Amino acid sequence: MSTDNRQPTPFDASKEMTPEEMMAWQQMRVKETWQVFRVMSEFVEGYERMGQCGPSVSVFGSARTPPDHPYYEMGVTVGRKLSERGYAVITGGGPGIMQAANQGAQEAGGVSIGLNIVLPHEQSANPYVDATGLLNFDFFFARKVMFVKYAQGFVVLPGGFGTMDELFESLTLIQTHKTARFPVVLMGTEYWSGLLDWIDGTLKAGGFISPEDTDLFTLTDDPDEAVAIIDRYSEQSGILPNF
Repeated sequence: MSTDNRQPTPFDASKEMTPEEMMAWQQMRVKETWQVFRVMSEFVEGYERMGQCGPSVSVFGSARTPPDHPYYEMGVTVGRKLSERGYAVITGGGPGIMQAANQGAQEAGGVSIGLNIVLPHEQSANPYVDATGLLNFDFFFARKVMFVKYAQGFVVLPGGFGTMDELFESLTLIQTHKTARFPVVLMGTEYWSGLLDWIDGTLKAGGFISPEDTDLFTLTDDPDEAVAIIDRYSEQSGILPNF
């Protein structure tokens, strides 16, 4: 892009811009004013549907895990056991471990919810989400609220950037008291051990987090233990939304 026609701008910042750049920013401002209503509609639909689900647990994990992988079977087992304990199971609605948890929930006769994010690739709703349990989101931040608000706990299986995003956001919200201190259960000891060593040896040892912050999550390979942790929290703290 040519920079020889840059000029002072009408914006607060003093950085000079081309007329084309200024026009793009002005068009964005107009577009985003109306986009607020799209954001509102996702929150309204999410609150309306999720508020009917009752006690729920959000399960996270990779969209790329095949059905013959041990972690997939772990996801099925977790979904089934959560349903047997009366919890609605919430996932991102996609394939892989998300599908596994929805499969376990549905096969156990429980409530199987999928909060699907509309992406140009990879993500599509899996067949184990209840017919009335699928919500599609364009905005990640609206979807994230629905994962947290109604969950009696998070179960986090091995996954990629999206899984890490949900994990660390939940820990941040709990750490800063922006939400209730619901249990965060990591499943897959071999997968998580390297990250937890770094958290302990670098973040905690370096004073970047408080010593007690590593108590905000629990590591286990046992689905029964994962469900028991969430059950104890529900019994002690009551079955309430997180905020």
